[in-house]
Amino acid sequence: MARGRPLSPIVTGTWLPRRRSPSHGRGRRGRPAQPDAARTAAADRAPTRTGWLRAGAVAGIAGPAAFTAAWVVSAFRQRGLSFATPQISGLAAENAHDPWLMIAGFVLLGAGAVGFGAALSAALGGRRLAGGGPAAIEAAGLLTVAAGLLRRDHVLLTSGPESWHNHAHDVISAAAYVLLVTAPLLLARRLRADRPAADRPPAHNQWRGLTVPLTVTATVSAALLVAFYASPHDSWDATLQRIAVTLPLAAITAVAVRLLAIAGQASPGDPDAGGNAHPGRAGQPE
Repeated sequence: MARGRPLSPIVTGTWLPRRRSPSHGRGRRGRPAQPDAARTAAADRAPTRTGWLRAGAVAGIAGPAAFTAAWVVSAFRQRGLSFATPQISGLAAENAHDPWLMIAGFVLLGAGAVGFGAALSAALGGRRLAGGGPAAIEAAGLLTVAAGLLRRDHVLLTSGPESWHNHAHDVISAAAYVLLVTAPLLLARRLRADRPAADRPPAHNQWRGLTVPLTVTATVSAALLVAFYASPHDSWDATLQRIAVTLPLAAITAVAVRLLAIAGQASPGDPDAGGNAHPGRAGQPE
């Protein structure tokens, strides 16, 4: 196998070429071989691509963090209600105390999910190879933004009549819950099938160890959501909802942290992410 242009994995499923100087490799008559323009252009774009992946990973971490902080602070600020009483959506209701705080949490979570889903899709080889997980994360993000803007009328479910946007919020939230549970399962299936290439050691399987946590959190979250919808007016229902939402968000955050680490390993200074791994052996047959 010739090693004239070895490839280096920036992230699993995404291959970018290593660059070499024109002096490496000669044509049949001793003339310098012409570099492949497409490969050279791809190598030039590698730093930009890595930065974009990092930005998407940071969005996947910041969104859930902002959302969780928003509902925790908002729950403490509701006058006359205990911390465990209001559901997350009620904290953005028209009669809530500082509803803008929870609305901002919805918007930041949704926007972060869209950016992270797009970056994760690219990291896993593009839309066709990434599976449905990244797309489910993006769709959940869009629905989350819509749920935050289409607010509930009241902090508590039993407070009075409901408007059209209250009903729309309930429908959109239910769809977002389904996607939040489905996304980790789809990611677990995709990452379970991700095996190291034949010419790389097992350590290069950058996503290993995530499939079981993703599956467990999605399963537990689904069970909690069933209990939540079975008795929406019970005193402990808000606590069930918070746990059921936090678990898949934690799983998605774990994937985002791993993507950030992978993108960091793919920095220009990383000998396995850029440059020629064997500059003295370029063009030599193995």
